Amino acid sequence: MRVGLLGLQGAFLDHIPHLERCKVTPVVVRDVQSLASIDRLIIPGGESTVMAKFLREFGMIEPLQERIASGMPVWGVCAGAILLAGQIDGSRGIIDALAISVIRNAYGRQIASDTHSIQIALLGLKEYPAIFIRAPRINCVGQGVTVHASRDQDPVFVQKDRMLASTFHPELNADDVFHRYFISL
Repeated sequence: MRVGLLGLQGAFLDHIPHLERCKVTPVVVRDVQSLASIDRLIIPGGESTVMAKFLREFGMIEPLQERIASGMPVWGVCAGAILLAGQIDGSRGIIDALAISVIRNAYGRQIASDTHSIQIALLGLKEYPAIFIRAPRINCVGQGVTVHASRDQDPVFVQKDRMLASTFHPELNADDVFHRYFISL
């Protein structure tokens, strides 16, 4: 199995050790050709505006939308969740694939980044140390979107079919539970 990591900007390299431990082949995706060669895609954390600029510049938005619509599993992490969202700060989303609305940097600036303990029954996690770095807030979920975990009342890990979005960074923790789950989709 070839798992793509959108490698235009952001923390894509941090996912590689997790994927290698899961016995899959990580592939850095930087163009339409490499996008066509993968079985699933992780859109990492980073700067969503920079990633969106590169996606547009390299003509990747429409091919990405088509792959997702055809059933390719995709996981948006932090900025990746922003890119997948149908609405960003009240405006139409970039990839616009997942029926969620997000607010960028909703928990504050870089200095407000923190670790927050969350519970994720789906993955058997009672006190998972979720790392939030300038995290977006999911302020609305659409029909068919399942909320797997929340921080206070805000959804932080959601799923619709074969699409996942997390507003925190599982790749910065030592365990592979999120990557194993994504690979199982």
